[in-house]
Amino acid sequence: MTKKNFVSMILGTIGGILFALGMCMGLLPQWQAFEQGVAVGAVGLVVLLITVLVRRKMGGKPMLVPISGKSVGITLLAIVGTLALGVGMNLVMVWSHLVPGIIVGMLGIIILLMLIPLCKGLKD
Repeated sequence: MTKKNFVSMILGTIGGILFALGMCMGLLPQWQAFEQGVAVGAVGLVVLLITVLVRRKMGGKPMLVPISGKSVGITLLAIVGTLALGVGMNLVMVWSHLVPGIIVGMLGIIILLMLIPLCKGLKD
């Protein structure tokens, strides 16, 4: 395992756990920790963003990617897909709307799957 992959794995795991814990803290009313959950989730997002920058730096690439219309569109599509998946999960887990939650969550997954050909392209 290369050093770049190891550092990315550690930082990604820490950021993902913090973000997931923050989401649970904020969205589960039984925990009564909404404000703390937002703070923990924000810290997790910051760690994940740092992971991207560190990985690019260790790979010999510039830390920031030039902004283009395609990158803005891909980012917006990723945000919409993630939000749809999250709303679907909330519908099922928090508000007990099983069928609408599954439908919305699956739409979010389909939107996120659309990112693969947009980012990598289709090849023979």
